[in-house]
Amino acid sequence: MMFGSIDPALLLASVIVASVPIILAAIGELVVEKAGVLNLGVEGMMIMGAICGFVAAVETGSPVLGFVGGALGAAALALVFALLTQYLLTNQVATGLALTLFGLGLSSLIGQGYVGIKPPVTEDVPFGPLADIPFFGRVLFSHDWVAYLSVAVVAAVWWVLRSTRAGLVLRAVGESHDAAHALGYKVTRIRVLAILFGGAMAGLGGAYISLVRVPQWTDGITAGAGWIALAIVVFASWKPWRVLLGAYLFGGITVLQLNLQAAGSAIPVEYLSMAPYLITILVLVIMSSGRGKASLNAPASLGQNFHASR
Repeated sequence: MMFGSIDPALLLASVIVASVPIILAAIGELVVEKAGVLNLGVEGMMIMGAICGFVAAVETGSPVLGFVGGALGAAALALVFALLTQYLLTNQVATGLALTLFGLGLSSLIGQGYVGIKPPVTEDVPFGPLADIPFFGRVLFSHDWVAYLSVAVVAAVWWVLRSTRAGLVLRAVGESHDAAHALGYKVTRIRVLAILFGGAMAGLGGAYISLVRVPQWTDGITAGAGWIALAIVVFASWKPWRVLLGAYLFGGITVLQLNLQAAGSAIPVEYLSMAPYLITILVLVIMSSGRGKASLNAPASLGQNFHASR
């Protein structure tokens, strides 16, 4: 079935692909913020994941090693953030912004020799007859393994935070690091591990952009996806399943505006291009205004440095 020149099945399948990088980066940042750390360097980590993943995939010929390289490259940048904020007690907001600027510059330097090169193809998961089901086969069973991994990670984070001792400890550190320390928990160690996990997830999201969604390298390839991921964590009220819905909402807006442009919509291209970011800003304003439900769900120690001697 076609609506004008837009195929609904292809549109929904494209929404899933467009949402994967944001899901991975946002769920990683959610874990970081649940531990009480505000890392505004998601954009920088994503673009480092994009270039490190691209380089690893091109040099080895393996897309899987590309994703591993992307996760490791972004985690290394996250480790710098962790050392500065958790051991040197620098301001988290300023350090995160500096991390983004550093990541953008370093990725541009590394990627100078890789412009115009195509990475190895990341194959779709072979679902056999399921992929031939009308409509649903195209929408649900025609994606690569990372698309399914992103949903699995959301489910795993939800389960860990809700049903395990590790999740309880992580949430306790985010709500009151002093109380958690008094109970004998290693606050700094827990926060560092959360930051590394968030960095690895952002790196996977960045690598997905350069290896699958836009299979090439160009400067600024993430195009603000890290900032969108940060906004979605707030939009989701720090709840994992709402992160998934928020990412699909943004992915849907992005893909729809591209399809409307291709279909020759009468709406000016500039308005369509800015629509995803404008809607994200509006959502942030609405969810953050006053003492709304979203603001009440924020971890109490979010953005506060911890030192055991205090």
